[in-house]
Amino acid sequence: MPYDATKLKDWQIGEAAEANMPTPEEWQQRLGLEKGEMIPFMRTPKLDFLKIIDRLKNKPDGKYVEVTAITPTPLGEGKTTSLLGLVEGFGKRKQKVIGCIRQPSGGPTMNVKGTAAGGGNALLIPMTEFSMGLTGDINDIMNAHNLAMVALTARMQHERNYNDEQLARLGGMRRLNIDPTRVEMGWIMDFCAQSLRNIVIGLGGRQDGFLMQSRFGIAVSSELMAMLSIVRDLADLRERMDKITVAYDKSGKPITTGDLEVAGAMTAFMRNAINPTLCATAEYQPVFVHAGPFANIAVGQNSIIEDRIALKMADYVVTESGFAADIGFEKFWNVKCRLSGLKPNVSVLVATIRALKMHGGGPKVVAGVALPEAYTKEDLKTLEKGLPNMVHHINTIRTAGINPVVCINSFHTDTKAEIDMVRKAAEAAGARCAFSSHWANGGDGALELTDAVIEACKEKNDFKFLYPKEMKLRQRVEKVAKVVYGADGVAWSPEATEKAKTFEADPKYDEYNTMMVKTHLSLTHDPSIKGTPKGWMLPIRDILIYSGAKFLCPMAGAISLMPGTSSDPAFRRVDIDVKTGKVSGLF
Repeated sequence: MPYDATKLKDWQIGEAAEANMPTPEEWQQRLGLEKGEMIPFMRTPKLDFLKIIDRLKNKPDGKYVEVTAITPTPLGEGKTTSLLGLVEGFGKRKQKVIGCIRQPSGGPTMNVKGTAAGGGNALLIPMTEFSMGLTGDINDIMNAHNLAMVALTARMQHERNYNDEQLARLGGMRRLNIDPTRVEMGWIMDFCAQSLRNIVIGLGGRQDGFLMQSRFGIAVSSELMAMLSIVRDLADLRERMDKITVAYDKSGKPITTGDLEVAGAMTAFMRNAINPTLCATAEYQPVFVHAGPFANIAVGQNSIIEDRIALKMADYVVTESGFAADIGFEKFWNVKCRLSGLKPNVSVLVATIRALKMHGGGPKVVAGVALPEAYTKEDLKTLEKGLPNMVHHINTIRTAGINPVVCINSFHTDTKAEIDMVRKAAEAAGARCAFSSHWANGGDGALELTDAVIEACKEKNDFKFLYPKEMKLRQRVEKVAKVVYGADGVAWSPEATEKAKTFEADPKYDEYNTMMVKTHLSLTHDPSIKGTPKGWMLPIRDILIYSGAKFLCPMAGAISLMPGTSSDPAFRRVDIDVKTGKVSGLF
């Protein structure tokens, strides 16, 4: 170590590193786990959350470090790679550290983006297991979610085919009078399948289901995944499972999973998914993996459960928020921390010179297409124009009272003058700034970043939420739009206004968290608008409700729950050695 990341592909580095990966028995000793606290599962054992948290409940928490990013290009700016590099840096400094990340979805893994295993020498291992299902959590979620749809559609068929007396005699059921035009859930699968966004089900005879329009979403967009990321334990999950709104009846009353008597079976499917999985960096520091929700419509965080046990087991815990600071960090700040009661010490803002050049007016960046040459040459003028995007996100983190550290995630084309310009701008905005070459050099390349984070952790911060829990929905949205996005205000559609008034009038919705829905590719609702725009209004066209997760989701723009597969997807390059069973081509 480190491996030559310029010559070896990620899967090759992963394969080489995995040859010396600690065994579960070695992990148990290293982590100080007692008998029965590790659940065997080949090379990726699970951790028995309830046993560990009960044993360590009186132990002080370690330092809590969150990783976020500036507004990215469609390629992503290496947030997970930077987290893994930082964990490796802590390892080089002989600190007891645990990384906490989310599980990747099979959709992006087999599409343009690839897996979320980091890259180069800042890589998660075992890479194949991590990228292709891990210990089955997403499969458990798919089974539980789709069982709710099975229960709903079967109930609709039976209510059509039988009268009230027959329903009571045949299955002890009462009529729910489900409105087929107001079915809120769809089906899920863990691939990007645009042909399943809008479907018709129930074709055939009366015994072939209920004829209606339906849809598929990608598995990680399921409300169940959002719930897994925020619950505190299995009892919390079971309680929430009864409250998921599946549809509405013909009078407008919600039909829940509890009404369908399916919540217990759904929770049973997820009984093992409640426990995090143990993986490692390519330099053999422990990394917990748990949950994997959409960041632009759900909470976009790894689980509270994962963070809680990691903080009891390590001196430093590095956790990640999805997408940029306007989305992932805002939800970490105002939702995850509010629910968990945990307070972060430091937030690391990952920045790349290529993304800052894009925000300064550089050529369009398209996933799956070669990066324009303009991004590989020194261009201080364009870079300088893009710096306000980074400064905006620094100010957001400082508004939360958290100490920011900017990580310049380096590429070999970055020049000294460009790096110095970014560093100067970050420090002028009140942040520490560190250059990091973890992709090329692993933990050794992340030492400057690690030292900056350690120093920032020594300082006191004044963590505070953006808004009080008592603040009403439209006031919350206005606050987020102005402070976090930089908008002048919010423009509500008539439909969204009526829904907001209804939610604000009912005290039960006061405890629901506000989960903003917008693109991650811009501070605005429009992904084509880069930089740090001024003089604009945030349009809210609708409000979704997730009654199990207790989320109200104001929607700025259209967000599809089912991404599409590109013309040159990653699965074209994935294969298997039939003699060894080893997978190649993952990135």
